[in-house]
Amino acid sequence: MSHKTSHVAVLISNPTRPMISPELVAAIRALLPGAGEVRTLDEGIAAEIGFAGGANLDVLRAMVAHLPLDIALLPATGRRKKLFLADMDSTMIGQECIDELADHAGMKAHVSAITERAMRGEIAFEPALRERVALLKDLPVSVVDAVMAERIRLTPGGTELVRTMRAHGARTLLVSGGFTLFTSRVAAMIGFDAHRANILVTEGERFAGLVEEPILGREAKLAALVELRAELGLSDDETLAVGDGANDLAMIGAAGLGVAYHAKPQVAASAQVRIDHGDLTALLYLQGYAREDFVTA
Repeated sequence: MSHKTSHVAVLISNPTRPMISPELVAAIRALLPGAGEVRTLDEGIAAEIGFAGGANLDVLRAMVAHLPLDIALLPATGRRKKLFLADMDSTMIGQECIDELADHAGMKAHVSAITERAMRGEIAFEPALRERVALLKDLPVSVVDAVMAERIRLTPGGTELVRTMRAHGARTLLVSGGFTLFTSRVAAMIGFDAHRANILVTEGERFAGLVEEPILGREAKLAALVELRAELGLSDDETLAVGDGANDLAMIGAAGLGVAYHAKPQVAASAQVRIDHGDLTALLYLQGYAREDFVTA
């Protein structure tokens, strides 16, 4: 980018629904002060436009509100991040693990309603988790195997995201208010360096209806970001965090690039970037990676 184009506008559509045409790019470019070069990151799926800063994101979003298209405005420098923290439930996977466990106890509707309120920030996370875990009492631990096999699906693009960042030297952590019984497996499937989550207490081969204290929630996610940032000697700007729920807000807010991914309204409204339509490869496009840069295995 030239010195005049201090920022980039990144346009992203879902890979299953390519939306980005030359006409669309031209229309958006016309609204960017000092617009510069256009770079195609993935034909029809992602592009970026250099500009001089001072663009109105609300105006841009309004112009494309009828399209399944995400727009982000970012500084042109320092885009590739060196530390990545990701939420698991409804972010790196499409489900809420505790809701799926509860289904085996015949209580999915009840537990899902509590989960939804907690993720929207309507009730405190920690007591909501204790209440839901209590309902799992006496379920056999083996239901985790069944839930993983039958219910849990990785969010599209997550493997490419983590493996591409790791290939370029980033540290990656799956950090969840869920449970290690799931994060250990999901982290291994996707390729994270490490994982942190809550530990379900067991009695023999059954759940005790308890979770080990202290509960890993909003503050623990933030603490993990701060701890790893210091350990790696990184600046705030070199970090990336993604999540969808209220307990991700502090982590997203503290990261150099904080992304609300298909998020609850409170989270989407407060995050620096919101991805409502793209898959997780959107986080690579935000960092300036093109499709040919992606690592899949």
